[in-house]
Amino acid sequence: MINIPQKDWIRALTAHPTHDLIRLAETLTRDATVSLLQLPQAGLGLITLQESAFHDQFYLGEFPLSSCQVELDYGADLRGTGHAQVMADDAELAKALAILDAILAHQLPNWQLAAQYLEQGQAKRSQLDQQRNQILAKTRVDFATLDAVEP
Repeated sequence: MINIPQKDWIRALTAHPTHDLIRLAETLTRDATVSLLQLPQAGLGLITLQESAFHDQFYLGEFPLSSCQVELDYGADLRGTGHAQVMADDAELAKALAILDAILAHQLPNWQLAAQYLEQGQAKRSQLDQQRNQILAKTRVDFATLDAVEP
C-alpha cells in the first residue's frame, strides 16, 4: 500500500537521477504496450501575476516544463493511464514519470518496485527538508527587540 499522496509522487520520484527513472520505467513496461495519449513535450511555462492597482496581468518569468500522458496495457484487462508534469527540460523524464504514475496509481505488474523508489525518494526529500528547516531556524531574527528602548 502506498502511503504517499499522489500529488507528491513526482517530487519524491525526482529525488532519484533521471537515468534511473527512465531505466525503471523501461524495465517495468517490457511486457506492456505503451500508448502515448499526449506526446512527451518539453517547453516553457509562464508565470503570470496580476498587479494590485489596476489589476493588469503581467508575466513575471518563465520556467522549464515537460509533460506527457500515457496508457499502459498489459492485456487481460490490466490497463491504466498516467500523467506527469515536471519542471525540467526533459521530455523523456516526463514520459518515464507518466509511466510510473500509471503503474503506481493502478497497481500494475511490479508496482512494488516503483513504490520502493517512491518511498526512498520521499525519505531523501524529507531529509533535505529537515536540513533546510534547520538552516532557516538559525537565520530567524526577532524584530520585536528593535522596538525596545533603553533608559
